[in-house]
Amino acid sequence: MNITGNTVFIPGGTRGIGLALATRLQARGNTVIVGGRNAAALDALAAEHGFGTVVIDTSDPDSIVRASAEVIERFPEVNVLVPMAGIMRAENWRTPTFLPDAEAIVTTNVLGPIRLIAAFTNHLQSRPDATIVTVSSGLAFSPLRITPSYNATKAAIHMLSESIRLQFGGTSVSVVELVPPSVQTELMPGHDTDPHAMPLDEFVDEVMSLLESQPDAHEIQVERVKFLRYGEARGDYDTVVATLNATDPHAAAPAR
Repeated sequence: MNITGNTVFIPGGTRGIGLALATRLQARGNTVIVGGRNAAALDALAAEHGFGTVVIDTSDPDSIVRASAEVIERFPEVNVLVPMAGIMRAENWRTPTFLPDAEAIVTTNVLGPIRLIAAFTNHLQSRPDATIVTVSSGLAFSPLRITPSYNATKAAIHMLSESIRLQFGGTSVSVVELVPPSVQTELMPGHDTDPHAMPLDEFVDEVMSLLESQPDAHEIQVERVKFLRYGEARGDYDTVVATLNATDPHAAAPAR
């Protein structure tokens, strides 16, 4: 992925990693459009940063179709799609009460990106240099006990990325998978101050450096995520899982 000169759409770009990426990409000479459900928040971001904005609910297929058509009409040069929106919730699978959360997580984290890619696939292939940036997680490779559905959705995104990269081979569209470790955001209550999580600015700075230095990379892995990413390959997977679930402050919390 070229680091500049793009028109980038980031649904889920109103806070956290999405917003931090949006500001860094804009600073590097890219036109950035952010999407989210809160119109007032979008207006504030447009006023503060000059982003293009579009209202979108990535859990709603009709909203995705409408918003994607709006982005393509208003910004026909759009050539980078970053399906960033995601949710993470604690679950207790020993009772059936986990099901509504599990269904919501799958809808947002898996069906959302799939529907977004479907809405943009023809347009992106019409651009001379296009990129889909998927967002998985270190938890795609090493599970956190209290978030089974989140772990599974991120594993699905990893394999989806591997698969569609093969299908887009020979086209103008590249597929880059961003693999975050635990990062200090509001993804779960208290996570933004979790001392075990990577500071947001530090994470995004390293991501931008990797994107610039590795324009042909299939995965963007900051150094901190490699402990989770390669446990099985190193042969210390059981140790990785035990360490992850012993040190994460959410691991000891009662799962709802």
